[in-house]
Amino acid sequence: MIENVLWIAVAFMLLGSILPKSAKARKLLSSTGWGFFSIHWFYQPFHYVEIGDYFNVALVIVVGTVCLIIAHTMLKEYQNKDEINPKPDITSMATSATALGSLFYFPFAQMDFLNVWIISQVTDNVLWMLHFLGEPAEMIAWNKIALNGYQVEIILACTAIESIAMFIGLIASVNAPFKRLAAAFIASVPVIYILNIIRDVFVIMAYGYQWFGPNSFDIAHHTIAKIGSGVSLFIIAYVVMRILPELVDLIEGIWLLVTRFIQKLFYKEAGNQ
Repeated sequence: MIENVLWIAVAFMLLGSILPKSAKARKLLSSTGWGFFSIHWFYQPFHYVEIGDYFNVALVIVVGTVCLIIAHTMLKEYQNKDEINPKPDITSMATSATALGSLFYFPFAQMDFLNVWIISQVTDNVLWMLHFLGEPAEMIAWNKIALNGYQVEIILACTAIESIAMFIGLIASVNAPFKRLAAAFIASVPVIYILNIIRDVFVIMAYGYQWFGPNSFDIAHHTIAKIGSGVSLFIIAYVVMRILPELVDLIEGIWLLVTRFIQKLFYKEAGNQ
């Protein structure tokens, strides 16, 4: 059921993105897509509560709320369609980026043959790097690697496909010369993939050799690797935004959109008291 909601959201956002700017319905379609997208995100906390990941519980609630705010804003833009749209059109840029990124990512998450393919590729690459480093690692299953008697399973989250899809969506949503778009792609997607292989190798070696004691996997994967990934993505994003300054307008625009909506909401509540 929730997968259907997701595809409906992407379909509406894609329709809103590809329609001509003069089409009156594009904002309404995009608003509907964001509404369905919020349903998807508000469904996710149930999964994270079950596994005790409360950071992601808070994160997906925030993402779902932002989706609702964008849906509300685009509905207002549709209702005021005779007014001149702001330049740049932040909500349309955000819709295009999200639709394109989702269209790239969700087939890997929902289609078994793509899911198996990307996990297999990453597993093979991780094993190759371990052997290159002289480590006696073994592949004990198509997605499992053993080192020193300890096994690690490679899952979709270990492939960095989410981050790759995010940057693909952002880059593809920008109206810029091909040369700059290509430079931004090269500075992000291949770099993210290579750094992710290094991250997976680090986790397997830390766990296999128990570098941090009995909790080596948790410390290596949930703490060190997450911090490293966050810092790396921040640096990559900075480089990409230097190449494509249009993305700065998008990020600032979304931030202002959300903060102004919240401010207006609180002012209304304060006025009603």
